[in-house]
Amino acid sequence: MSCPATGQAFSGYGPRGCAFLGSMAPSSSQTLYGAPHGANSAEIAMAKERKTICQVLLPTAPPSEVTKNMANADSLNPPELDILAIALGAPARRVLERADSLGPLTGWRDGWISTKHGFCPPDPNAAPAALALSPGRVWSDICSRMPGIIARGRVREAILELPLIDGSEATIPDAALWAAVVCLGILASIWRYEDRNDGHEGIVKGARKEQFTNIHGEPDEEPETIGIPRNIVIPFRQVCTRLGRPLPYLSQSDVSLHNYKIRDPTSIYPYLPRAENMDLRWPIFNDRGEAMFLLCMAEVHGLFIPGPDLIARCQERVMEKDNDGLLVELVKLKEIIDQLSYVFHKISVNPHSGENFAPPASWGQGYAKFSAPLSKRLPALSGLFLPIFQCMDAFLMRTNFKSFLGIESIHLRAWMPLNIRAFLAAIENHYPVVPYIQQSGDPRLLGVLDAIVESYAGEKGFMGTHRYKVYGFLEIVAKTGRVETNGGAGSSDTLGRPWQMVHKTLADSMKERLEPYRRTGSLDVQPHEMRGTYDECRFLAKIIKRSAIDDDVHRSTGQVTFDLKNVGLTFIPGDRLAVMPLNSWLDVEKVVGALGLIDFLDVNVPLDGAGATKWKRYARHEADAKKLDLKYEPSLTVRDILRKGKLAPLTKDMVMAVHSMVRVSSVTLQIMGSESWPVIGSLGDLLVAALNDVPTNIWDQAFPLDNLSWLPALVSPEVPRTYSISCFPFELLPETVDLTVTRAERSVSPLLLLDGQQKTRPGICSGFLNPDPTIDHTPRHQLTAGNDQSETVLIGLSRPLNFQLPVSPAAPVAMFAAGSGIAPFRGFWQARINSGVIGRNILFLGVQSRKKFLHKHELRQYVQTGKLELHVAFSRDSAGLVYDPVSRDLVEKTMEPRYIDATIMDQGPTVCDLIISTKLGGLGGYLYICGSVSLYETVMRGFRNALYKYRAVTKEGADELMAQAFAERRCMLDVFMTPRIMSEKEPHIPLSELAKHTGHREGSRMWIGVHGSVYDVTDFLPIHPGGTLIVAGSAGIDASVTFDEVAHTSNPEVMSLLGKYFIGYLTPKPTFQTTELSDLYDNWVDYLRTTVESLTTLSFEVDTLKKDSKLWFSDGLLSTHAIRKLYQLQSRFLTRTGFPILFGTKLQELFLSLSFFIADSDRDSLLPDVVGIITQAASSPAAVAARKEIAELGEFVTNSATSAPAFQRGIIDYTRSICELDVRFLEQIRQELCEGYDVFMRVADVIHNYPTKEKQALHKVASTLMGYLERIGERVDSFYTDMGSLSLYHPESEANPARARWKFLQRRIKDGSFFVLARDMAPFNLDKPAQPISSFESKRNKRQSVSFDHILSQAVSSVSKVNGSKKPRRVEKRSGREPSTTRSPTIIQEEENDIPPVPVRPLRLADAHTARARGPSGSTSYEEQNVRKAANRMSQFMTGRMKDIRRLSKNFNALSLEHAMSLYGPAGQREEETSSDSGSSVSPLTESPRHLQEHQRTGNRQVVSPRTGMNRTIGGGSTYSRSLARQPSSAESDSGKTERSARTLMSRSEMQSATFSRKLSVYQSSREKSNAVIETPKPSHW
Repeated sequence: MSCPATGQAFSGYGPRGCAFLGSMAPSSSQTLYGAPHGANSAEIAMAKERKTICQVLLPTAPPSEVTKNMANADSLNPPELDILAIALGAPARRVLERADSLGPLTGWRDGWISTKHGFCPPDPNAAPAALALSPGRVWSDICSRMPGIIARGRVREAILELPLIDGSEATIPDAALWAAVVCLGILASIWRYEDRNDGHEGIVKGARKEQFTNIHGEPDEEPETIGIPRNIVIPFRQVCTRLGRPLPYLSQSDVSLHNYKIRDPTSIYPYLPRAENMDLRWPIFNDRGEAMFLLCMAEVHGLFIPGPDLIARCQERVMEKDNDGLLVELVKLKEIIDQLSYVFHKISVNPHSGENFAPPASWGQGYAKFSAPLSKRLPALSGLFLPIFQCMDAFLMRTNFKSFLGIESIHLRAWMPLNIRAFLAAIENHYPVVPYIQQSGDPRLLGVLDAIVESYAGEKGFMGTHRYKVYGFLEIVAKTGRVETNGGAGSSDTLGRPWQMVHKTLADSMKERLEPYRRTGSLDVQPHEMRGTYDECRFLAKIIKRSAIDDDVHRSTGQVTFDLKNVGLTFIPGDRLAVMPLNSWLDVEKVVGALGLIDFLDVNVPLDGAGATKWKRYARHEADAKKLDLKYEPSLTVRDILRKGKLAPLTKDMVMAVHSMVRVSSVTLQIMGSESWPVIGSLGDLLVAALNDVPTNIWDQAFPLDNLSWLPALVSPEVPRTYSISCFPFELLPETVDLTVTRAERSVSPLLLLDGQQKTRPGICSGFLNPDPTIDHTPRHQLTAGNDQSETVLIGLSRPLNFQLPVSPAAPVAMFAAGSGIAPFRGFWQARINSGVIGRNILFLGVQSRKKFLHKHELRQYVQTGKLELHVAFSRDSAGLVYDPVSRDLVEKTMEPRYIDATIMDQGPTVCDLIISTKLGGLGGYLYICGSVSLYETVMRGFRNALYKYRAVTKEGADELMAQAFAERRCMLDVFMTPRIMSEKEPHIPLSELAKHTGHREGSRMWIGVHGSVYDVTDFLPIHPGGTLIVAGSAGIDASVTFDEVAHTSNPEVMSLLGKYFIGYLTPKPTFQTTELSDLYDNWVDYLRTTVESLTTLSFEVDTLKKDSKLWFSDGLLSTHAIRKLYQLQSRFLTRTGFPILFGTKLQELFLSLSFFIADSDRDSLLPDVVGIITQAASSPAAVAARKEIAELGEFVTNSATSAPAFQRGIIDYTRSICELDVRFLEQIRQELCEGYDVFMRVADVIHNYPTKEKQALHKVASTLMGYLERIGERVDSFYTDMGSLSLYHPESEANPARARWKFLQRRIKDGSFFVLARDMAPFNLDKPAQPISSFESKRNKRQSVSFDHILSQAVSSVSKVNGSKKPRRVEKRSGREPSTTRSPTIIQEEENDIPPVPVRPLRLADAHTARARGPSGSTSYEEQNVRKAANRMSQFMTGRMKDIRRLSKNFNALSLEHAMSLYGPAGQREEETSSDSGSSVSPLTESPRHLQEHQRTGNRQVVSPRTGMNRTIGGGSTYSRSLARQPSSAESDSGKTERSARTLMSRSEMQSATFSRKLSVYQSSREKSNAVIETPKPSHW
């Protein structure tokens, strides 16, 4: 066979990039998509498409039934538009053919899209190879060296050394354009990144700025290229122009789809571009987070390679009105969409996941900042730019783009390559598929279309998987690095935390895609609220058979078969079926009998009441599943609610509802006194037991039959249960699906047992699916409506991402199961055996006895044919079965009963080889465990024992081998557990005890709180799919909100599994009569939570710095990555405030409230100056020394990076010491706050016994807590003292002490600090106070006390700084020119005049990414948000207590205070809700005292007193009776640019009155000016 293009003979596989079908070995992927094989495959495919117009539009004569009574037969002829479309072909097909013909000739300048390669380049090596053969090779060469250049800190020097290469056609050929734009875009972006992260973005300010000229030799002022060298800018503009880009930019497609290389070109199964088979061609940081994100984006398009062709085929089938052909293409498209979630799930935050590990902190501080666009008007590097999402949105006819991401999607689409835009227009505007399917009414097409929508945009589809992956990832990123991604850019973050806002933004985008396929056209719930509810079940099916699969006459485990004809549901091995259960007729009969509803079963229940909202949604959902006409108003009968509602088990809410209705029942009171919940029994049992205990008249009043509105309020809709599918579909659309169901049995509560009643009851769903065949389940009354067998059940598909067969058919598979855990493995062995795989299939099965041996006949058949190896362990039977490898059969053998771990030990060598990776000489097999938690523990014990006995030397070595198997995703779990009944006698755990168990120390325990319960999840961490980081983010706190938002609360599997680790109940909030004490408790708990979260977050970064050797060393040389990370981390702690989230506005909020309550009880009391303690500590000589040392780290990032290796050991030792100091410091703060929390608990006990003492308790609590705040201030002082004693420089410990000393001397000579004796001494002046000697010890002689007025002044100052910076600017209405604009989502906010609002460009992702890259405040978005919230609460506190503050204040007039709060209190808060500008997030209370000096520099100023109207003098040195020597600020001590000068300062006590009065005068003047139009100043020519 020879290639039709080159004539070369086929030798097994073609050259790299060859698209010749005959050169590819046959594979199942080709069979899957129906492509013909062989050399003539292209001609065969074309021949199938060649049909005449008559064959397509008039294949047969119209039937006589149609033509018999027609007076005018013109309508029998096809319309001309259809004729033209058939003559020209499908528009999508024409776009593909045009790209196929012109693309190779033009270097694909219009964009990558082709029939055979989809959106991927035909040969990813072609463009880089063409660039390497041109002068542009210098760009690719430096990009290939970029990680090393960044690690050495020589980015700027390397880029400036590049020659200026012309980007015209004469220099850069068309074939090299895509590689050129990627390289030049990377160089431009990395220059901007280095410009913003060069060691001057933290403590040290004032980075050098270069100015370059454009191609005309003029200063380049374009925002995209300003400040970037002209040897990059000029060719970048030229190349972008040739690619049809009006402005130079780097897109998401550039860095992902056009930036990978294939490891093994022969590894084509199931498709070539897979993340594990790719590497980044030009990595920036060589970080796994960067690589996994970009490679998975590329793999998504590798998986979608057949997508464009399939979509074009769907359009062709629509043109031909071929429903059967369209069904085939849709099923193939759905099989691709189903796999998208698996690709994205490869991105793991589990540190043990090997190459798949994407460290969030490193990503947020590195690539996330690099990926900022060159200007705000350019497209952001967002996944929305990827062609697959735009293509699927167009195919599914998305019309709603009102959300932030919807608007961004339209914006990004305008910047996409022209070929792709043409394809989108073709499938969106011509012969759309979705309207055709909806008009056809074909249930098969409607079912498959609905499945495609759910698989793409559903909660458990690709969009849902992406949303939950982003939630946990961004939670860590937002706490460890400044980041505002998608959602944070377009809306205010005052309503939730940054990652929660992104979560909501993604949810809005999902809803826009889902709503057109819902009956009402809108969704009134969030997507995560659909999980674990009937919303997951969107198909209707009937149970057609229940079969026995063992010899148990009671059929405790049976097989249930559903009919799927015309449903349109498809599944793969490992999938689960979600089933909405129906209550047994016995339970329904009890309720009907107790309430007298026998004659009302067919009566429609009113669904308009407040308690019927859930049932109204359910009725609409069921109507959607039945595909009822939109005109039909859904309704539910009494029978529907009793059959489909939640009747058992009894929860507290259900029993309380019944008791509140009947009021006098002793039975309900006894049930409410139960020690364990839920109570086993049904609502019918409760009603029957209470019937004889309640008078008839009260019973009839509680449950009136003339108005049944109480019924939907009493009974809520049931929730679905999921079961593993235990079969493999052999058809295109399977007609049946099998489940293996074990019936659960629970003992009924003795309080509900009546004479003759069974003592046990089956599970709700398992009893419905697999009832006991020996029991008659027919009700005694006629309750059914017609034939009971015709009842349909709501079902849905659920796909566990961590439980799938291996990609390679040669990979060995070992399955471990017990009981019904065999269910998914039946689909596994059927799929592998019937598809002809060559890998070994081994099943380890734990069974109670021979009588309960499931699927034994089918298993024995496969064993005898040699296709399956079976090893069985009977735990209650001595008649064992042993697999004989010679005869390939099961041999009878008498043995002692045993568990599955004994069987694993018998096959120890084989199991060990399966566990061990191929890199270590093992088989690298895939191991699957399905069953209960006890089975998992037994199997893992067998694994460890086998490894220790046969392979590992130590038990730690065995654990390492197991960890590697989990990391390589070769050990997968499907573990479930029966819900645990919680006893009320379990211990109550206070928040202070929960907060101490964060698990951040090695060997410590990790606790989390969820909805009033506490769980010790330490032992669960190894099997958590997301790894330890995600769980650790919620360690030590109440994580109820997180559990709700990631849909864990509504997931019965998660909650039942969590029950195994339950250790007690979380102590609830004490009940206080006064709101003051209650609010104080809330503030203290919030501060404790913030401290715990800060501690766990810090531990993430500290562990990385202390343990990740790859971060510190690149190919054996010291890397600046770790130094930059440490510098930025410590800069966040030391710049301005030091731990701003803890000791900024949040602390002042707590300090203000405590001071108020103390002063309210004792007006003349002096308060400890907590703020002053922290302020003096932050400006102490020790703090200055610590900042100088961190500033030295910043110098090592770029400017002096070459000298860093000389101090390698000193830097690493300093990192260990300072990181340990940080963690220990936060642990001490946590301890103080925990002790303060315990004060509330003790006081609550006292108040419970003496309720009248609560007012006195408030003063005592406030005084005690103030003592703890004072201790925290002392902790801060000690922290800075310890930090100041640390040093980077220890030449004696370096590998070359002499060089280290010489480098140190060079640095001191360069910065001038070496020449101390060459400076002139200041003249001796007796009047000038002596400067304090620098020391690492505190010089505060005694604790200072302050008045309440002083504390109030600080509070108003902080609120004005935080909220005042967010006030929108006023704009003058001028003629002939546009007014200036402010950053606002839509318009400029006008306050009190009639100036019309000026529309501005809406905020986009580019704004967010640019702000993220710049990071002006030095704090994380999480920290900034907490600071703003604290300022808002503080302003509300003062505003709400204005009368009391006026009474307590001595020096401040109340009118001025009210004016200040009206300006900077609630108004600031309201404006914050509409503004998206981050503003300043740093409180001034812990700044260096520099701001105090500004009052002196103003001199004497005449202001008008707001109360008297008289002038008075502010400032003036004559009023100062005491002076303080000014401490040098960090900026002055570090940079040395300004000369230190001694300034005389007023004392603290003398300062407060003048300070506050001056602020109020400013506020008053601002208020007076607000009524006048402010003229906008003319722009300066500077």
